[in-house]
Amino acid sequence: MATTVTHETVSPPLGVVAPRFRPPTGASSASSRSLDGEWRFRLFPHPDTGVTRDDAGADWDVLAVPGHWQLAEAPTAWPYGTPAYTNKLFPFPVEPPFVPDDNPTGEYRLTFTLPEDWPADGATLLRFEGVDSWFEVALNGESIAHSHGSRLPTEVDITARVQPGENLLAVRVTKWSALSYVEDQDQWWLSGIFRSVSLEHRPVDGLDHVAVVADYDHTTGTGSLAVTAESLLGGRIDPAAVRVRIAELGVDADASTAVEVAVEPWSAETPRLYAVEVTTAGETVRLDVGFRRITIEDAVFLVNGRPVKLRGVNRHEFDPLRGRSVTPERMLEDVLLMKKHHVNAVRTSHSPPHPHFLDLCDRYGLYVIDENDLETHGFENVGNVGLPMKATTEDGASFETFTWDGNPMDDPAWTDVLVDRVTRMVKRDGHHASIVMWSLGNEAGRGINIAAMADRVRELDPTRPVHYEGDYSSDEVDVYSRMYATSQETELIGRGVEAPLARADLDARRRRMPFLQCEYAHAMGNGPGGLSDYDALFDRYPRLMGGFIWEWIDHGLLRTDEQGREFHAYGGDFGERFHDGTFIADGLVLPDRTPAPSLIETAAVFTPVRLDPTDDGAALLVRNRYSFRDTSHLAFTWTAHRGEETLAAGEIDLHLEPGASARVAPPSDLAVPHDGDAPVWWTLAAVQREARGLEREWLADGDAIASGQVLLAAPAALAPATGRATAEADGALVAGGARFDRRGSLTQLLGLGVEELRVDAWRAPTDNDRRSGMWTGPSDEERWRSVGLHLLAERKVRAAVRDEAVSVEARTAGPTTGAGFRTAYTWRPVADGSDAVDLHVTIDPEGRWPESVARLGLLLVLDVDVPDDARVAWHGFGPEESYADSGRAARGGAWERTLGELQTRYTHPQENGARRGVTRAEIALPDGPLVIEVGEVRRGREPQLGIELSARPWSDLALEEAAHPHELARDGKLWLHLDVAQHGVGSAACGPGVLPNAQLHAAPVSMHLRFSRG
Repeated sequence: MATTVTHETVSPPLGVVAPRFRPPTGASSASSRSLDGEWRFRLFPHPDTGVTRDDAGADWDVLAVPGHWQLAEAPTAWPYGTPAYTNKLFPFPVEPPFVPDDNPTGEYRLTFTLPEDWPADGATLLRFEGVDSWFEVALNGESIAHSHGSRLPTEVDITARVQPGENLLAVRVTKWSALSYVEDQDQWWLSGIFRSVSLEHRPVDGLDHVAVVADYDHTTGTGSLAVTAESLLGGRIDPAAVRVRIAELGVDADASTAVEVAVEPWSAETPRLYAVEVTTAGETVRLDVGFRRITIEDAVFLVNGRPVKLRGVNRHEFDPLRGRSVTPERMLEDVLLMKKHHVNAVRTSHSPPHPHFLDLCDRYGLYVIDENDLETHGFENVGNVGLPMKATTEDGASFETFTWDGNPMDDPAWTDVLVDRVTRMVKRDGHHASIVMWSLGNEAGRGINIAAMADRVRELDPTRPVHYEGDYSSDEVDVYSRMYATSQETELIGRGVEAPLARADLDARRRRMPFLQCEYAHAMGNGPGGLSDYDALFDRYPRLMGGFIWEWIDHGLLRTDEQGREFHAYGGDFGERFHDGTFIADGLVLPDRTPAPSLIETAAVFTPVRLDPTDDGAALLVRNRYSFRDTSHLAFTWTAHRGEETLAAGEIDLHLEPGASARVAPPSDLAVPHDGDAPVWWTLAAVQREARGLEREWLADGDAIASGQVLLAAPAALAPATGRATAEADGALVAGGARFDRRGSLTQLLGLGVEELRVDAWRAPTDNDRRSGMWTGPSDEERWRSVGLHLLAERKVRAAVRDEAVSVEARTAGPTTGAGFRTAYTWRPVADGSDAVDLHVTIDPEGRWPESVARLGLLLVLDVDVPDDARVAWHGFGPEESYADSGRAARGGAWERTLGELQTRYTHPQENGARRGVTRAEIALPDGPLVIEVGEVRRGREPQLGIELSARPWSDLALEEAAHPHELARDGKLWLHLDVAQHGVGSAACGPGVLPNAQLHAAPVSMHLRFSRG
């Protein structure tokens, strides 16, 4: 062992065993012992800790392995330093391979006893599944290995050094190392032995590495199995000495015999696995093998000969208490949530996952892009200060147009390191049927090492395509991959008419590739918007193979504040001076794995059976988007319903083969009432008949996997109000239960004090509002602030009783601009013996407005303290929130939630909770319900169904200023937004902004509302 090796040395790991496969836990007959548990630990400020390798650390602290030292006592204490988050910029000076002297270093010690029954023959290995970032291993006082590759395994042969009885294992781990420059992966910087450690016995004649190729010929239904085996010392094992058995198929042959047999193929839809037993004289290993073939033909991605769309998510490994030290239970929770919500693919951003996760993907059925432990994103800034970070290249890509100075991807000194990393990934994971593609890494720029890694991957496994997004010429890979391409550009690529490359040969080659959005639809906070637009393009164009939403989970770390209140922390919450804030909270599930509304929307968009309204709105187009399954497992049931009432129900006999579709209309003899106070909907649902096998873990009999609706009848018009308003002697105006001061300000409504009623065009900015789409400014928030939408104030122009109604004219505007809204309110008593009152309001914009406004409607603030458990019932779209470009999951009907449940507690507070298409709402108040009925609503000249309703116990300002949900405090008022419309949400935080079809522009709007007390 060279004494000059340090954490700043650029070389592959030293003193380690050659990479090999990792069978599932318990799948080998060889002996194994976990070393997980309590280790001795001490943290030092520098790598030169001064501690000798034979120091057992008897008086040191105790730390759990696996785990990160920064999270040792989370969520209440941080004795070993705190986590830190940066997206891409390195949190230290960029001078590879050097890192700062201030480099926290953990010394780990474990005294273990070799079991008495531990085999005396063969070899004993020490296996680390994952250590961040660089580490040195010593046994019984002698340094024996140095390794890195934080999310990759390391094995060390300790046969000659381990002794009977007690042994002292010493591991020194640095936070920063030269290898940190290739692990800049948009996540918390967390350190330590965070995956399991074990002793592994390798028998004489053992199966140290097994490579399995399980091919499938869809034209004959035949599977073919090729098994090769290697030993640590002897290389490839004679195939005649390797026995292969598949009991279910009657296969019992040596590995030199070609195995060809009729099989059921593996796919994510039908994850059929066979138990394959591989045996030598020294060991038996059991692998779950799926037969399948991955090909690309005519720019189309195929599985088992059929086109497959990847409707996927990017998944970092994360737990809010344990960081990247994720338990098997958490992994299973992720997989079942994905299956339940129709996700069929996972990209393991941006490193190989824990191997057990891949076992689960095999078993439950998820297509996987296994990604190398590589990202050098921070080099994007080096040498390019002052240049635009995003621009348009000759091939239409909106990314790097300049060199990343010093980037390891283009440095021959790093070639061996990077090739070693992909080798370890492919060797470890190659037997998994779920892996359909290898990825060389993420956001590591361009350079010579792309080809070096790609060549190595193909040498090890020629059966799967190679992916890498960073070089848009795609000359070394098999798919054309981009991230955050706009829907407009995606359509051009789907049509094959995207901007050409300068070199004709590369351009022609790339046009023969399928196109993959390896990241898109950035799910930060309230969003993404526009997911349906992308999905429609994926369906329309065969070349588009789908994509992976960024990302699966908010990386909020659980912690407590001074009052003991728990919250999920993001960048800056640990006192970091350099961080990227909320950008780590960008998932479809909240940190505790509560599905965000975006996951419900994803399920509705991704569902394998789509039921979409036809262009004429009179029927539904039912499409079977499965590649391999017909719809025999589904029942198609329908209901006609109005409010809470079911008018009729039935079932449609519909059987669709994969890829087939049918137009389905409501029964022609269905009686449709047109005189009710709620819309009449016809809802068709694809319902699970009987969940079988593993499906029962995420499905129940009768679960609807998809639904669609036809509007049969709008609500009947509200009867005209005929009461008379009056003016009192003191100048006050009265219209039924509505009272106004002499200026025309509403002071009471149905016995409730009114804090404010005015036009509103602002919202608490979403994370997407705060950023400029596709890196072009200004952001929506900046545009809105430029015309003072956040500081709107209303001036009453005149108020009087006219035509027996209270008529109030007003103008609402913000500072700095002449733009404003001219508003006319007309209040008239209903005259039905109650205090019910009608409001007709028209809002007309004046002056020059920005490209969009946040909302158009009324803000009504009532002086009433409504408890969180107060019920809010409505007729409209629900049950969850929806917006103009994220409403596929919303269904028309009658819904009920508590006031507390109407709030979406995003990790970073922002606009949330809107319910669209509301035609009636009833809010339970302490002294009786408040009812809001909606008559005609117009946006411009076009009528629309209902309003957008939001109800909150705090103001938009409080929502905007809160950094975390627990900081939101009830203020004793009920804040109601009664909007004609809101601006969409888009995904401008990283990607396109709100598409034109969901933008809200200043335009005349009008509403007719009726207020009563039920």
